[in-house]
Amino acid sequence: MSSAGKLLMGGIEAGGTKFVLAVGYSPIEIIERHEIPTRDPATTLAQASEWFEAQGSINALGIASFGPVELDRSSPLWGHITNTPKPGWENCDVAGYFADRFGVPIGFDTDVNAAALAEYQHGAGKGASSLAYVTVGTGIGGGLVLDGRAVHGAAHPEMGHIFPRRHADDREFEGICPHHGDCLEGLTSGPAIKARWGVSLSELPADHIAHEIIADYLAQLAHSLIAMMAVEIIVFGGGVMRTGGLLERVDRKASEFGARYFPGGSKHKIVSPDLDQNAGLAGALMLAPLV
Repeated sequence: MSSAGKLLMGGIEAGGTKFVLAVGYSPIEIIERHEIPTRDPATTLAQASEWFEAQGSINALGIASFGPVELDRSSPLWGHITNTPKPGWENCDVAGYFADRFGVPIGFDTDVNAAALAEYQHGAGKGASSLAYVTVGTGIGGGLVLDGRAVHGAAHPEMGHIFPRRHADDREFEGICPHHGDCLEGLTSGPAIKARWGVSLSELPADHIAHEIIADYLAQLAHSLIAMMAVEIIVFGGGVMRTGGLLERVDRKASEFGARYFPGGSKHKIVSPDLDQNAGLAGALMLAPLV
């Protein structure tokens, strides 16, 4: 369907907890939006398809997915979620399912790359040449946009799996990442915080050492992004980042780590998402390959 000559496109922000669905005429012209819980693949993908069918005929679909995923279009596994720890979803052909169901062009990328693209073009990155989007929640993921393009190497970045320098007051916790133990995700994600202190970060007193430890680790990631990529804007989103004062702590600590050395100076900024919780969904709509 179209309105005033505009083509209708669909977007899916496929998360480990929920799928957020939308149809619209552009990333900022969303007509309808819907959420469904992430169950097993057969149930979840069927429910998503049924909702899209009820909205009318879409002309293209963009999928921003949790990962790891295969992004190499020359690979027979393109469009698959690959070795995810999410039960039942390993080697799930998400893009292929919707291509078969709707017969429309499919765009596919990680949820964080999509969010980075949306913030770069429509949010906090307007006017900048580079932006990184980092989500801190059930897991930790990051996407990087340089000169308008999401960075893909041999695969997509996995920023949550770097190894930070351990904080002086955090030597004993082994981390919860099933692959790497005490990588950034294993130390700093929402489940890692609960495993260590029993509650979420926002439930701990403001003077609890946890706030300093988590900010330290996230600031190390920001420092590394600035040192390696000279990235201008670093956007921190996700549930953990809604903890009062955390973003300011990360910004302050990253500045301390930088020690006024980096030539980009004040161009480097650490901010919240301008698009709030809509960054991933807007990015999914940006992925829809309308040609």
